[in-house]
Amino acid sequence: MIKIDDIVKVGIADLNVVQAPQKIRTSGLGSCVGVVIFDVSMKIAGLAHVMLPDSNMFRGEQLNRAKYADTAVPDLVEAVLQLGGRKYALKAKMAGGAQMFQFTSGNDMMRIGNRNIEEVKNQLDLLHIPIVAEDVGGQNGRTIEFDPSTGLLHIRTVNQGTKEI
Repeated sequence: MIKIDDIVKVGIADLNVVQAPQKIRTSGLGSCVGVVIFDVSMKIAGLAHVMLPDSNMFRGEQLNRAKYADTAVPDLVEAVLQLGGRKYALKAKMAGGAQMFQFTSGNDMMRIGNRNIEEVKNQLDLLHIPIVAEDVGGQNGRTIEFDPSTGLLHIRTVNQGTKEI
């Protein structure tokens, strides 16, 4: 029986790490991407809810590093390693990056979902972390929950039911 506090919730533009028996979940993935980095044999995982691809666009006082793919992914890797994950054993799964609205212009700036997917993949590639499964794109929002004891990512997609990758 899972108690509700065995599930750590990650908000929008946020990240966190867990160790089994805890699970980790985020909701409201539209154009945002949920990226999970895990070490399955250590039963450790981290999840980032990435909102935008690039922190270079930030103009302000206090940068929220979890909001941007280019800063959230390296920070998430570091958090997983701090909890006891081993760099050589890290793998990634990702979901989200939907195109929630239709645009008539060909302007890529508006295609945030695709840009988020590309930048998360770019960061994982730079860090030499293989993506072992993904459920990205489309036009529907998602809620995801990762279980570090099994390595399964449970995905609930609006109007499409659930699946595990």
